Amino acid sequence: MKGIRRVKGTAQAQKAPALTEDICAMVDATDSGLIGTRDRAMILLGFAGAFRRSELVGLDVEDCAFNGDGLTVTLRRSKTDQTGDGRKVGIPYGSNPDTCPVRAVQSWIEQPDISTGPLFRSINRHGQVQPGRLSGIDVTRVVKKLALRAGFDPAKYAGHSLRAGHATSAAIA
Repeated sequence: MKGIRRVKGTAQAQKAPALTEDICAMVDATDSGLIGTRDRAMILLGFAGAFRRSELVGLDVEDCAFNGDGLTVTLRRSKTDQTGDGRKVGIPYGSNPDTCPVRAVQSWIEQPDISTGPLFRSINRHGQVQPGRLSGIDVTRVVKKLALRAGFDPAKYAGHSLRAGHATSAAIA
């Protein structure tokens, strides 16, 4: 079977990019509670920074520096950073407060009083923020959940849709 896959390839459908209007619809579909605040911050930051799933869940609170222009995110490790130098990504304030990634991240950090450690964490069924970080598959679950709530086909979206949507939206604009 390995030889056949190598020669013929696999029939994996490419996931759709989450464009700006898709992200807005997903943000509108978030809950009003703590989970909604986290999900909103995650998808807006992932889209605005064009982050991979692993980069998004690998962020710590200390990697986020708020300033007058917005947010500076320090990526300590990345798939393409073989030497581990890291890089800084600037996220400006959005013109719409409802879809502003900087305000969403600020709201997430302030609401459960997170001061150190992983930025995106799980929340138990009692609404308590847990100390451990989310995994990359959790980003996919959130994107698919919000796509379904927004009326989209969740099978077309994945965690990479945030990164692909950023690039596609930029190319369209």
